[in-house]
Amino acid sequence: MSDTKYIFVTGGVTSSLGKGIIAASLAKLLQARGYKTTIQKLDPYINVDPGTLNPYEHGECYVTDDGAETDLDLGHYERFLNVRTSQANNVTTGRIYQSVIEKERRGEFLGKTVQVVPHITNEIKHRVQLLGNSGEYDMVITEIGGTVGDIESLPYIEAVRQLLWELGESNGIVIHLTLVPFLSAAGELKTKPTQHSVKTLMESGIKADILVCRTEHEIPDELRDKLALFCNVKREAVIQSIDASTIYDVPILMQEEGLDTVVLQKLRLPNSTEPDLTQWNEFLNRHKNPKHEITIGLIGKYVELQDSYKSILESLIHAGAANEVRVNIRSIHSEHISEKNLVKKLDLLDGIIVAPGFGKRGIIGKIRAVEHARENGIPFLGICLGMQMAVIEYARNILGLKDANSTEMDASTSDPVISLMEEQKNIINKGGTMRLGAWDCELSENSLVRKVYHNVGSISERHRHRYEFNNAYRAPLEKAGLMASGINKETGLVEIIELKDHPWFIGVQYHPEYKSTVANPHPLFVGFVKAALSQKLKRTRAVSS
Repeated sequence: MSDTKYIFVTGGVTSSLGKGIIAASLAKLLQARGYKTTIQKLDPYINVDPGTLNPYEHGECYVTDDGAETDLDLGHYERFLNVRTSQANNVTTGRIYQSVIEKERRGEFLGKTVQVVPHITNEIKHRVQLLGNSGEYDMVITEIGGTVGDIESLPYIEAVRQLLWELGESNGIVIHLTLVPFLSAAGELKTKPTQHSVKTLMESGIKADILVCRTEHEIPDELRDKLALFCNVKREAVIQSIDASTIYDVPILMQEEGLDTVVLQKLRLPNSTEPDLTQWNEFLNRHKNPKHEITIGLIGKYVELQDSYKSILESLIHAGAANEVRVNIRSIHSEHISEKNLVKKLDLLDGIIVAPGFGKRGIIGKIRAVEHARENGIPFLGICLGMQMAVIEYARNILGLKDANSTEMDASTSDPVISLMEEQKNIINKGGTMRLGAWDCELSENSLVRKVYHNVGSISERHRHRYEFNNAYRAPLEKAGLMASGINKETGLVEIIELKDHPWFIGVQYHPEYKSTVANPHPLFVGFVKAALSQKLKRTRAVSS
């Protein structure tokens, strides 16, 4: 009998129903009851990881402390649970096949014919149980990407079938998330898509223990009875997941529906304590009842897809709640910023964030946005490429180095203020040149960023970048007023820059958004939002006087 309980979350009918949010919400409820819980994601695409995927393809790439480039759902897991994830929390088909092929090449299968069953499914089962076998968790929730019936998902579904049989009764359950659409022409909700989805799952040998039904309208009792009967689940195991105003409402809605109670009953676990959601409800109250409102300009080149900057947007929600401020986001495509429309596009912003990214497309607009924030005293936060653009802008406009650039954008620039480290220059594979995961940073005395981090001297933050601040230009830039206020002692690389003669101007080489959670809003975002509010209040007082 297994000591760890396993919960598998599958999806049907259509993608983007919110399996990750349901999984994270259930995990939050179980955690709030005292169970040590973690979540992992099985992604059916053949890429080894999402690190080389365009954000338009798959949304943002989320990075863990151990340097794993993972699916953005891991961001939801961390933001809800305030528990760090790792490489073990994200598995892709590419990584599974890569591992099996490497084992075959090493002769580990002793000349056997390598097949999907048992070799691929065994590898999947091994990965699923890594977290459970660590002894750290009471519950492991496994979200399976895609929808049942997809050819890419079949090995995962088969592996789950085998695992459920091996784990034994009450040690593993399946939650199936489906859509109950409303047909406006007929004026009614339809259960047939859910019935077909459950049937497809059963054809693979898996019976859904719990149905979570995504819907835009309340599901009446008679439809719940019908779903229970036709889908072979208990009546109390038909859970409604209605559209919510914010994803942070979902744990509360799932608690009201009794999802955690049904899960514990199915797993034969104690159900005597109620979830302690005091801190969560306090966050929701501050988020929904702000005392002020600000507008932040998010300057990026993937702004058409919200998921491209998902962690930044969520970090601003956390920081907004901490400051009792509603943060309105004005997404601005950096390619569309020109000298003629600069003021119009950036007018009346209370703060400016220049977002991360790769490649030279849209960098002129980012540099213009940095210059506008610097010259007009607008609170500024540059993240990764945004920090690099701030260095380039300062070198060009203050030091007078008109050719200053990053070698990523111009390999032959005469003033490479941003460049590759020497040891990176001969690496061919894109993944090999990245600085990934958690790196330490020492904060300068009497710097703004040290105050922002509550006067601690050393921090650890997650990185995902290839190009670095060129230390050959550090002395002249600092002499001109651009302070290097955060340094990695191991490499001597500049991690943070700031301006002393500006209300709030900070650029960071790392990604602070990856570590912001509901329970612990990131101090950089909290400080930035606070500065933006101060900026707005000053402007309001100036106008009124």
